[in-house]
Order: sequence, then structure tokens, then C-alpha cells
Amino acid sequence: MSAHPDYEVVIGLEVHVQLRTRSKLFSTAGVSYGDEPNQHTTPVCLALPGALPVLNAEAVELAIRAGVATNCTIHPTSIFARKNYFYPDLPKGYQISQFEEPLCTDGWLEIETDSGGPKRIQLTRIHMEEDAGKSLHDGPTDRSRIDLNRAGVPLVEIVSEPDLRSAEEATAYLRKLHAILRTTGVSDADMEKGQFRCDANVSLRKHGEAELGTRREIKNVNSFRFVEAAIEAEVDYQADLIDAGGEVRQATVGYDAESDRLFLMRLKENADDYRYFPDPDLIPLVISQERIDAIRAALPELPDARRHRFEEAHGLAAADAAKLVGAGALADFFEAAVAAGAEPKAAANWLTRDVLAWLNEQEREPGDAVPGPEGFRLDPEGPSFNAEGFAGLLGLVDAGRLTTKSARDLLPDLLAEGGDPERLMQERGLEAVSDSGALEALADDVLASQPKAIASFKEGDKKAVNFLMGQVMKQSQGKADPAQIRQILIAKLEAL
Repeated sequence: MSAHPDYEVVIGLEVHVQLRTRSKLFSTAGVSYGDEPNQHTTPVCLALPGALPVLNAEAVELAIRAGVATNCTIHPTSIFARKNYFYPDLPKGYQISQFEEPLCTDGWLEIETDSGGPKRIQLTRIHMEEDAGKSLHDGPTDRSRIDLNRAGVPLVEIVSEPDLRSAEEATAYLRKLHAILRTTGVSDADMEKGQFRCDANVSLRKHGEAELGTRREIKNVNSFRFVEAAIEAEVDYQADLIDAGGEVRQATVGYDAESDRLFLMRLKENADDYRYFPDPDLIPLVISQERIDAIRAALPELPDARRHRFEEAHGLAAADAAKLVGAGALADFFEAAVAAGAEPKAAANWLTRDVLAWLNEQEREPGDAVPGPEGFRLDPEGPSFNAEGFAGLLGLVDAGRLTTKSARDLLPDLLAEGGDPERLMQERGLEAVSDSGALEALADDVLASQPKAIASFKEGDKKAVNFLMGQVMKQSQGKADPAQIRQILIAKLEAL
């Protein structure tokens, strides 16, 4: 959805990101996913009397890294507070978060807009907090159960200013943020595991108005596609309501991806009052400038810098470079393939066109299926298709031994199951027909059977060549070189 014709869409995003730590934010309990319930708890997680929180230094390091990578001011002193509310999966009755004095503020990142130019999106704050547990409602009885494996897992909440003006901009922002967090090792940001999840605040106002409209919050969306679809559905809802003379009420809503529908979770008359107060069990978090400088100096190459390098060093188009870098591990794979001998532009074209299309068919994000230069591995225990194999596939096409069509036929199997492209080509008998005598014979056979097409060509219909080429490619089972065939057919037609 591009800009709305009647209303300006105003979007601010709050993103919860799980930090890549081995243990929880305030306890030694391990961080794990998918284990049996309540296997990773300590007295701190269970809120037993007398249990005291101890801050995880690894989590602080990663939170600072997120801040410096997004151009934030890192504050030398920040305060942990108690955010009071009742949830059945939060035994303490409060969440430890940062409120008045967060760790990071006033950052920014740039996105590419529909017009092609960069747009700066301001970050209000990045603060640290612990995750809640999880209520389970899918057991053999009608009783709900509580799993505290997730209780206390370290998060940062990254809050943007309401600078985004469309669902596409929101998605571009999330992809850029996702790439930064993965590149810097702050988080695995696996969206299927809830490690990168988004709340979107959406409101509408007439073009030219300064006052913000009433916003509704879409909670916990964990897919780029679903965020875009949910925002578009919300914009349609609010625009239709306002057009009909209705009034938008502040509310929290959810998004059902299967039905592409929003559903009301609760109405909000006023801002929540969580009665924050500094946690008396935790002293202020004090960070030295030397530590911040050291973390900044150790940052890897960030996505924007990598994109520019791809453009300059490999001659890639800006859009292709952005797609590669935005896909994170796909860029690692690209660099490994180029190092293995792949021609850069061809590698980029295949990755951003055919490989991304295949990933979409698998309903996977690139980062989920591509661990980097090691290769594609949909199943963690399954085979992989590595960069050397990919470079070999492109080399076969470049050498004329494999047509583009045949390479595209092989690619899905190689991505899913790994293997050697040349061996697979031989096994399936797909090696291109390059012998000029064989190609001449194929062309003669087709011309002999298609007098109408020949007549059309003689009458000036040059498109008849395309039809004849199709017939030759069909007879050769896609193994003939199209350029050679065209040349041969035209020569024979002009000689008739």
C-alpha cells in the first residue's frame, strides 16, 4: 500500500528483541527454546521469597551494541524499574524494565523509500527488560498451564518515533533493524521463535493536519509479511470508519494471518498506569565511556556500509545490493560464492531473483534457511548447498554447458538437498547441446515441419522466429543454447 489518497498514515513501531545470551537477564537459568516446560528456572524466575536478581553482564554488552549500531546516545547511568501489572505467567507481579532512565536514547537508522531516496527514522529509546513466561492452553484438559522457561529471558525494546508513513516503510524499517541486529550478533532475531516481534501503533489524519489521530496498537506480529498485511488492514479499517462518520477509539488489536483479519483485544480509555518505581534490589547500571568506545570499535561492518561496498567493489545495482544485505546471511553466501569464483552480478541476480523466490515458496525468511557461507540448510541436520556448488552451477551456465532453463530446473533440488551441480547435470542428461551439427539438424527438422511459420517470416513477421525457437527448444528438451539456435534459424530462414 502506497500513501493513502485521503489520509496521512502515521506509524510508530515497538520491537521486542531477544538478546543472544546463554542465561537469563537476572538469573543463571539457561535460555532455550522448545524444551519441556519449566526446565530452565531458578528461585529468581519463580519469584521465591528472598531470591534476588543479579544482572547479566553479557546482556548489557549486547544492549549497548544495539545502541551504538543504531546511532543512539548510550547513557552512563540507567535505572531498572518495576513495572507493576498482573499476568498469570509473571510470578513476581511486576516486570523489571527501564522506564525514566533507559540505557539508550535518540538513535536513528535510514531506510530506502518508494521514491528511492533514504529516509531517516528516529529511535526514541532502547531499554532493557525481562520477558514474561507463557500460558499454555493446548493441554489435554481445559485447564491452562504455566511455562516459566521464557520468564526472565533478556530483551531490548526498541521504540521508534511515529515517522513511518506506510506499511512498506514499516517493513523496510523492520528489515533494516533486523539486519543490523543479526549482523552485530545482538540477537538471532528468529521471528518464528518470537525473538523479534513487533507492536505497531497506527493512526490516520487528514493530509496537512498537524495533530495526530487516535492510534490503535497491533500487538505481537512476528513476520515481515504479516506486519505489512496487518498495517494495511488497520489503515483500511480506520479509513472506512472515519469516512462513515465514525470515531476511532484507542484500542489494542491482534492480527489473524489466516483470515487476514484484525480482532479486538481490549479498549483503552487512558494510558496504562504501571506505577513504575526503581527496583530496590538493583543498583543503577553504570557504564564507563571506555567500555562504550570499546564496544563501538569492535562493531562489524554494518549493513549500509556493506551495501555501498557491494555496489563499489562488485558493481552491483543498488537494489540488488540492498536485497542481499537486507537478507543478512544471503550476503554472506554471496561473498563466499564470489570468493569461490562466481561472477558477482550473475550471483547477485540469481540470489535476489531465483533463490529469494524459492525461499518465499518455502515460506521461509532468508536468514532462516541460509546460515551463511556454509550454505543452505532448511533442516539443521539436513544437507546443505554450499557457495562452491552455487559458483559451480553459475560456471556451467557461463561456459554454455547448461542452459539457464536447465539451471533453474536444477536449482530447487540443489537448494533443498545439496549436491554437486555437474554430477546432477550428468545424471539427468541436461548438458547443453552445443555441437553445431546437432543444432543445425534440429533446426532443419523444425523448419521442415513448420511451413506456415516460414511463410509468416517471409511476409515480414519476425516473431515467427520465436515460435520456431520454441519448437527447437522443445525438441532438445531445453538443452539447446537459445542464442545459437536463433542465429542458426535466422540464417536458414533468410537463405530460403
